[in-house]
Amino acid sequence: MMYPYDPNKIIEHFWRRSGKGQAPNKKYAILDAARDEAIYPKLMVSDVDEICLYHGKQADSLSEVAPYLVRLHRKDSFIEWLLNNGWGKSWGIFIESPAGIDEIKEHFEKLSTVYDEYDEPLFFRYYDPRVLRIYLPICNEVELQIMFGPVKHYCVETEDGLSMIEYSCDYGLLTQRIINFNQLMQSK
Repeated sequence: MMYPYDPNKIIEHFWRRSGKGQAPNKKYAILDAARDEAIYPKLMVSDVDEICLYHGKQADSLSEVAPYLVRLHRKDSFIEWLLNNGWGKSWGIFIESPAGIDEIKEHFEKLSTVYDEYDEPLFFRYYDPRVLRIYLPICNEVELQIMFGPVKHYCVETEDGLSMIEYSCDYGLLTQRIINFNQLMQSK
C-alpha cells in the first residue's frame, strides 16, 4: 500500500528536532524482522549499524525473525527504503536518544523479556507500534521511567498509517503529539 506522503518530509521532520546549542539526538529504529521477509535480507546488505536484540541461542535460531536495533542516518538510503516499504505495516518503531547504540541496546534488551504470574518468561513486543500505542498511555510513572530510560522520544505510525505519534516523558508524565502528514506535506 502506498501512502500519500513524501518520505523526505518525514525524514526532515524527524531530524529537525534539536534545540539551539544542543547536540542532536541520535535516531534509531527497532524493526521486527518477523513482520516481513524483506526486512532481514535488507538489513544484511545495507550499510547500517544493526544489532539483534536477542542474544545467545535465541539470536542464533531466531535471527531471521528477531527484532533489530538500527542506527539511522539522514542521508542513508535505508531510511527511505524503510518508509517507502514498511510504513503502515507495523514493521517497527522509531527512537530519538542522545545515547550511543550500545547503551540503547542494553536498555532495550532489558525490556524484551517479561514474566507471567507463574514466573515464566515471555517476549514483550514493545517494538510493535500496535503494542506501544496501547501500552505507553496506560503506564504508571515507574513504568514510564523504565520504558523511556535513555529514550527522549518514541515515534510510531498511527493505525491507518496517515499520521505519526510522538511520545515523550517529562517528570513522569507521558506526552503524545500527533503529526499529521497532510500538514507536513503543505509546509515548506
